[in-house]
Amino acid sequence: MEQKKDIDEFEIPFAQRTYLRNTNSTILKKILIFSPFLFLLFSLTILRFVRKIDLASLNNFILNTEKNQDGRILGHLPYNEISEEKLVLIEPNIEVHIDMRESLLNMREEARKDGIYLVFLSGYRSINLQKEIFYSLKSIRNQEAVERARVSAPPGYSEHSTGFAIDIGDATQRETDFETEFENTNAFKWLVKNAAKFHFKLSFNKNNKYIDYEPWHWRFEGTIEALKVFESSNRKL
Repeated sequence: MEQKKDIDEFEIPFAQRTYLRNTNSTILKKILIFSPFLFLLFSLTILRFVRKIDLASLNNFILNTEKNQDGRILGHLPYNEISEEKLVLIEPNIEVHIDMRESLLNMREEARKDGIYLVFLSGYRSINLQKEIFYSLKSIRNQEAVERARVSAPPGYSEHSTGFAIDIGDATQRETDFETEFENTNAFKWLVKNAAKFHFKLSFNKNNKYIDYEPWHWRFEGTIEALKVFESSNRKL
């Protein structure tokens, strides 16, 4: 009897150990089978979390006016894109609003009479092109949106999309194109004195606290339509 009892005591723990090993093996197999699904679930959770962070960050960047009604974002006001029917080509690859064509060309001609040679660098830009420019700056400069917005408007918030904005350079000092050093050129000095005669105004001066100074960027305000487009900008700088 004692021998049988010893055998029973020995066999029961052995059976238990075998069961535990089998259980662990089954759990491991299940983990291996479902691991791809678990990884996918984990990835989706992380992406959702990151997206919430991005949206929260964007909301923190939104810079509104006192009444919170002008739609300003990252210091820029929203602008509608001009219809193709109102665009006119003034030079290869440079289009502007048809309403400002005459004034722009007259301004260049008058400058030429004074020995100043203006060169047009950029006119109308579509929202899609502005999107490429804005996001390409991120890959080039590795900057956050609020930093990039100081030098380039987010898509849908650029004056260039209206067709009423023009970037101007000095034909005799092309190294100053799109540079603050343009303010030292004869072309800029002439524009400061004469641009208003042709209904052009510097958009981003040194007093703008949101957007970097751009001495080359001018906008046209010589028609009722143009004045309506830039009403908010003129009201709240």
